Amino acid sequence: MQHLADDLTGCVDSTDLFRSLSELEGEIYREIDNRKTLRFEWKGKGYFVKSHFGVGWGEILKNLVQFRVPVLGASNEWQALRRLKELGVNTMTPVAYVSEGWNPAKIKSCVVTRELENTVSLEDFCSRKMSITLKRKLLEKLAVVSKLLHDNGVNHRDYYICHFLLDIASSKQEVPIVYLIDLHRAQIRSETPLRWRVKDIGALLFSSFHLELTKRDLFRFMKIYSGLPLREILQKEEDFWSAVIERAKRLYLQDKTELPDWISNLQYQRATPGRSNGN
Repeated sequence: MQHLADDLTGCVDSTDLFRSLSELEGEIYREIDNRKTLRFEWKGKGYFVKSHFGVGWGEILKNLVQFRVPVLGASNEWQALRRLKELGVNTMTPVAYVSEGWNPAKIKSCVVTRELENTVSLEDFCSRKMSITLKRKLLEKLAVVSKLLHDNGVNHRDYYICHFLLDIASSKQEVPIVYLIDLHRAQIRSETPLRWRVKDIGALLFSSFHLELTKRDLFRFMKIYSGLPLREILQKEEDFWSAVIERAKRLYLQDKTELPDWISNLQYQRATPGRSNGN
């Protein structure tokens, strides 16, 4: 299977697309095992090509033994990019895709996306001092995106704040524009399993710990993500949100010896909303 948009007309050979894409010259951003990410330019515009050269049976068996779905190539990202476009979630724009071979261990594939210009990762942006208003807007945006994904059967599997890019100019708008990237491990189903919701949201919370979130921040995210009043969330979804918080804490403790007090206290009780307006 292959797709080639007009953007790259004259840049690559459509009759031998994988070879042509995988041999493009440019700046290598990442090269590990049998996968390479490279930035190149064509007609004054930047693009990224991710090339997969076959994962091998060892990688497949390792994932299966661990009850994980192996990523065989660029098809995950290609499908996820198109699905996010359908859902109205801002992400990279794919302009080329090719997959060759039937042996799952030797599938060769590439996906090319347009470069997102004038953006910065939310991890870097949020490390700077910003207003409470902007922090609230970004938190609300992430909650909306998370709900859209999970309510429509998509989970990311690497759902960290660094995988969101902020359109810098939009930080002054009422609704900031953020792009979700790095979709090569994303999964698409008719419905997102509860455990993958927990893993995604737990990872997002963990990667935001450096922002020193408050209970008010957490409650705001919960209300948007669940689409319910806070009182109802704490009655019906207490187990889910407790699991999210505990997963975030476990991720933090993978390379830390103890939790800071503010993280240790990032928990709620059902009685909490009785003293505030949670609707």
